[in-house]
Amino acid sequence: MKNRIITVKGVEVAIAVRHEQDYISLTDMLRNFGDESILYNWLRNRNTIEFLGIWEQLYNPGFKPIEFDRFRSQAGLNSFALSPKKWIEATGAIGLYAKAGRGGGTFAHRDIAFEFGSWLSPEFKLYLIKEFQRLKDEEARATAQEWNFQRTLAKVNYKIHTDAIKERLIPPLLTKAQTSMVYANEADLLNVALFGITAAQWRQANPDQPGNMRDAATLEQLVVLSNLESINAVLIHQELDVHERLAQLNTMAITQMRSLVGMSAVKRLGGKNPLKGIEP
Repeated sequence: MKNRIITVKGVEVAIAVRHEQDYISLTDMLRNFGDESILYNWLRNRNTIEFLGIWEQLYNPGFKPIEFDRFRSQAGLNSFALSPKKWIEATGAIGLYAKAGRGGGTFAHRDIAFEFGSWLSPEFKLYLIKEFQRLKDEEARATAQEWNFQRTLAKVNYKIHTDAIKERLIPPLLTKAQTSMVYANEADLLNVALFGITAAQWRQANPDQPGNMRDAATLEQLVVLSNLESINAVLIHQELDVHERLAQLNTMAITQMRSLVGMSAVKRLGGKNPLKGIEP
């Protein structure tokens, strides 16, 4: 993912994603304060080492406490020096990381970056937190529709009664001959369970259609397909053979499609009513 940028007191500060967490550029934070010697002085401070060590012990099972104790015992000595690279390599730390090349520098998990902000200036730290939160609020608004969709999917497990079922959306009950066949891959197994045909069979029947059969699927079918993927993973772990899994997946697909068709929240998300023209 490309770095995101926030502006703090006129300074552009990059934010990267690592381990699915936000990491803020300490190098960028330094721009109005001096060079990286400030960062090294912060790292050699005993309170800093204590903070970094406690953070790593909380969030990093691979952290090396013996090396941490060695650094802590040396902190405060005039001869003691510590760089981000030395700290990371010696202790296996994940709270800091160094990135080379364009847009590189030293990055820190947001918890640690805020602590470094206090070292630079309490005022800078407050503005950093304010701008970081503004960025997260903007991201939350941008993904609000996706969150709404996820909440709607959570309702799939509830039984939805409807008098108007669009029959063409309900998966066909597979014959014994179909369930006895071995399909080339797991994707086609799901295709047959839900659509009654393989991807190759769909392409042969729809030579003029762009994309593939899943591109042409309705929102309801995509919801069920997502569920079938999770269910199939469970059945594989149960060591069921492919024929038994196909039969179970087909039954589940039929049941879920009967529940989903007519579910008003899903239809609104789809932008159109798949039951339009069907009398209840």
